[in-house]
Amino acid sequence: MKRTAPLLTRFVNTTPAYDGHIPLNWFENAFLAVGSAVMSLADPRRGDMVAALAETTAGPSLPRLLDRMLESAEGRRILKERPRVNSTTVNMDELAQYPEGTFGRAYVTWLERCGVTPDTREPVHYIADPELAYVMQRYRECHDFYHCICNLPVSVEYEVALKAFEFANLGLPMTAIAALFGPLRLTPQKRERLLSEYIPWALKCGGSARSLITVYWEERWGQNVEDMKKELGLWDPPEARWRKPLNEARAAAEKKQQEVSNAAQQHV
Repeated sequence: MKRTAPLLTRFVNTTPAYDGHIPLNWFENAFLAVGSAVMSLADPRRGDMVAALAETTAGPSLPRLLDRMLESAEGRRILKERPRVNSTTVNMDELAQYPEGTFGRAYVTWLERCGVTPDTREPVHYIADPELAYVMQRYRECHDFYHCICNLPVSVEYEVALKAFEFANLGLPMTAIAALFGPLRLTPQKRERLLSEYIPWALKCGGSARSLITVYWEERWGQNVEDMKKELGLWDPPEARWRKPLNEARAAAEKKQQEVSNAAQQHV
């Protein structure tokens, strides 16, 4: 008897391409894109939905970012070595030992000032190509480096500003969606300041700066932050309003540095 083809097929390889990969067909991808967009706009704290939105809407932007990395010696090293950014791979105590003014010390101070850790980034699930999946993971895990070097804290207002910067610099559709709809969650006063001061900075600076996906941040811990900004074509946005004063964050970083030094002396 002749077999009839099933009415519905997934038109996709259902074998995962890497650990954590969840294969999707075009319909499933579209459905998840719409659903994650609605959930992300309703509650931006849903990191899993924001991550799903980024992956399901990435389209041709990821191959373009991959090409930029392949064109750069620094980017090629990243793709070859595939570094990850979390509290296991980055020694925060060691970074606290770097001199004031270096990128490593600035990053530790920024984490302390914002009260965040590098361990909150969702793993990639919905991008089929393993190399493109890593490019997305790299963007995601380096997001806080962009906050740090642009001197922006973590809040809706400044997150939207950074998303506009990222869209101009990297071209990921999710960043444009966040920049367009994020201001709706702000008060009229904050929205006016965002649109009149931060968005113009974000589009101009992000559009003219070097593509930050090509920066091997972990090789630059000891580099002077101001020198890095000049090299990358960055300049500071309008002054932000921080919840924790800089002197408190620096004091906390210095305390950590002293504790590390004392512990080292005790083991001598």
